[in-house]
Amino acid sequence: MKKGYVYLMLLFTCSACVKKEKLLIGGAGWPQIAILDKASGKIEWSHPLTQEEECNDVEMTPQGEILYAYKGGARLITRKHQVVWDYRVGETEAVYTAACPEPGRYLLAVAGTPMRIVELDGKGRPVKEVTYRTVTPDKTVQFRHVLKTPQQTYLIPLMHKHKIVELDEDGKVLRSIYSESEPLAVALTEEENWLVASGDPPGITEIQPKTRNIVKKTETKDLSYGSLLYVGEIIRYPNGNTLIANWDGLSNEKTQPALLEIDPDNKVVWRLPYTPEVSNISTVHSFFAR
Repeated sequence: MKKGYVYLMLLFTCSACVKKEKLLIGGAGWPQIAILDKASGKIEWSHPLTQEEECNDVEMTPQGEILYAYKGGARLITRKHQVVWDYRVGETEAVYTAACPEPGRYLLAVAGTPMRIVELDGKGRPVKEVTYRTVTPDKTVQFRHVLKTPQQTYLIPLMHKHKIVELDEDGKVLRSIYSESEPLAVALTEEENWLVASGDPPGITEIQPKTRNIVKKTETKDLSYGSLLYVGEIIRYPNGNTLIANWDGLSNEKTQPALLEIDPDNKVVWRLPYTPEVSNISTVHSFFAR
């Protein structure tokens, strides 16, 4: 009897220690940011946004605070909705990227003439700035998600130019690679290839940056289920699966999954079924909690 009790206690303890995946989500045209339990698809936490605060990027910091970009700036808040810092930009600018490349350091990408990559310290104070002229003065079509790599370079997916530009830490262009479709975000694979999320036409393209060769291209016709509407952001998991933010803001088709996960063979292994509560998701961040 005692052994059985101990076994049950160990089983309960192990079950309680299992980490559950959560998804922090947001998107242009959705009036909130939220934390979603991936297994159940239920919203566990949300933070309302005004129409002027259209969100294009979200991220959870190592301390559990929430960073998000909105049209007029970027903001770091707690789960209790308290503002830690708020970085605002000029009327002719817009913030589309807000990321935490390392603890206590934040990266913002500001669309404008010129565009600016701004790094902040833990208190939201600027400590570094790199500028780049994107040719077009239209801030809405310059870029969306700028990535800082482990090599301290910046990858900028230029929507209007259909190319991905890599800058060094001083803003010098290292390489520029053409994209057949409109690039919105870039993720890195284990091989350090560029995984490019595209909006028009929608898809995911894996590029070997040194050779500029396309390793793999994934479109709707390649999936085992559903349609890609506008791939806003992607996450590459360690097992090779890819999580996709499937933005429907420009589509009349509103019944496709707002989020889906595909394996290396393009089989859909998870999806968020259609629900009117979750729409226009263009940015996603995965984290694990007990």
